[in-house]
Amino acid sequence: MTRFTFHTTATAPAAAQPILEQVTEKYGFTPNLMAGLANAPATLEAYVALTTLMERTSFSQIERQVIVLTASVANGCSYCVAGHSASAVRQGIPNDVIDAIRSGTAIRDPRLQALHLFTVKMIEQQGWISQADGTAFLDAGFEAHQVLEVILGLAMKTISNYANQVMDTPLDAVFAGQVWHGQAAAD
Repeated sequence: MTRFTFHTTATAPAAAQPILEQVTEKYGFTPNLMAGLANAPATLEAYVALTTLMERTSFSQIERQVIVLTASVANGCSYCVAGHSASAVRQGIPNDVIDAIRSGTAIRDPRLQALHLFTVKMIEQQGWISQADGTAFLDAGFEAHQVLEVILGLAMKTISNYANQVMDTPLDAVFAGQVWHGQAAAD
């Protein structure tokens, strides 16, 4: 679909303007995803709120990136894969972790690999994980409440991954070094 406007704070609906201002202040620019979500201010607000809540989970910074990058790869969202890859690099996430998720190969760190696999299973099985999948996640050192935090990350990524697909969101120049052309997640 191409009927979406990618707004600035000046052109966005009034309800989206203060949210876009906050986003621009936080990131130093207005990501095209947010500019597109501004077409539906409530959706923009929901995405920003879920992003903030995801930052407050018990997962470490690298674990949060594993969840959101894994979801973006599994959902085939080139925009989010590039954006999260660039963010992960800025955050100092090891390149081998980023590359493994992007290419569908195993992550060498067993705990991160367990998180990656659990995230993929949650997406593929629409939450109907097997006892074995749940046990593998917990045996890797995660706790039961973190299953719900993975779901929070998936809710956040569902909004952005699906929105980017329907809006055909153009990649921001700051993410250009992390272009991804798609590949299904693998275990």
